[in-house]
Amino acid sequence: MMSCSSYLLLEDGTIFKGERFGSSSEKIGEVVFNTSMTGYQEMLTDPSYSGQILVPTYPMIGNYGINSTDVESNKIQVSGLIVRSHCEYPSHPLANMTIDEYLLKENIPGISGIDTRALAKKIRSNGVMMGIISSGDKNTAYSRLKSSKKYDEYDSVSNISTQKTYVWDDEKFEHSRDFFDMSIRSNLRERSKNNFPNIIIVDYGIKYNILRSIRARGCNVKVVSSDISYSDIIKLNPDGIILSPGPGDPRFLDRVTKDIRKVLGKIPIMGICLGHQIIARSLGAETYKLHYGHRGGNQPVKDLFSGNIYVTAQNHGYAVDKKTLPIGFEISHINLNDGSIEGLFNKKLKIITIQYHSEASPGPHDSEYMFDRFISMVLENM
Repeated sequence: MMSCSSYLLLEDGTIFKGERFGSSSEKIGEVVFNTSMTGYQEMLTDPSYSGQILVPTYPMIGNYGINSTDVESNKIQVSGLIVRSHCEYPSHPLANMTIDEYLLKENIPGISGIDTRALAKKIRSNGVMMGIISSGDKNTAYSRLKSSKKYDEYDSVSNISTQKTYVWDDEKFEHSRDFFDMSIRSNLRERSKNNFPNIIIVDYGIKYNILRSIRARGCNVKVVSSDISYSDIIKLNPDGIILSPGPGDPRFLDRVTKDIRKVLGKIPIMGICLGHQIIARSLGAETYKLHYGHRGGNQPVKDLFSGNIYVTAQNHGYAVDKKTLPIGFEISHINLNDGSIEGLFNKKLKIITIQYHSEASPGPHDSEYMFDRFISMVLENM
């Protein structure tokens, strides 16, 4: 394969030079890093990365190729991929293409040969910043970068949320080992077999493994648009509602908080990541942008109810300000690295929220118990 030079240009003028792979297109995005050692296909297809250029800190990416099932949405969601080294000859029985072919197929640019350790250290020190992947004139690229909107200046969710309601019953994914493991571990599946709860999931950037995880626990799953009204939710006869993860600044979702407030106390509701932030904001709390975010499969979180500490998968750049929480809300989980809020609970209003990804993909499955906790609340309310 012939390689061509390419570069990542940051908004502060820093340039990282490397070799292009994937598409030759020029793309702009917020540059973020993820510390997971595996799961690059799940990262690439995670809608929470929409509008961002992803930098895995693990040095070799692509060594087990790309397959047809380890995806978290219907396309690559990142704007670009920056790696230390990409593997041209993957080895895995399920692989049907290389990561280079995958990026090329979906018109996503990548750069290999970058010192990703230096890039990650720069982001940790200076915070996330916008960047552009290009092979053209640097002055032209920099002008385009400086004139583009920043990540926190536009609504990312409206471009990726489903536009129509659909039922999740995809058997292709339910034949997977992950689905089988979830099913046999969950006593709730047997307890609810004769009376499956109806769970409505509001799509702000839904990951497939949330849908798999809820189906594996014996629930009917229906996915709806991010702009659904309270009256339309009620027409669907939900026993429980989940607000999904997603990209961007939660303040752009303040348009939905009025309808979310109408649900609280009537129907059990769970917020995951962005969904957690939306519920907090609907009750008057504020959110703030983290310096460089929490992205990876090794974030330590303490469950304040049980005292247990879990290693969690995370992907977010915003957090809820604990000083603005309304009275009556319990902080259920905290991040042990920086003390930020990782979960909220209110029994009276039937609310469970978490800032991390209980569905993992990629990452540890330690926190799947949160789905059990939510479904238990749903069953008690039925």
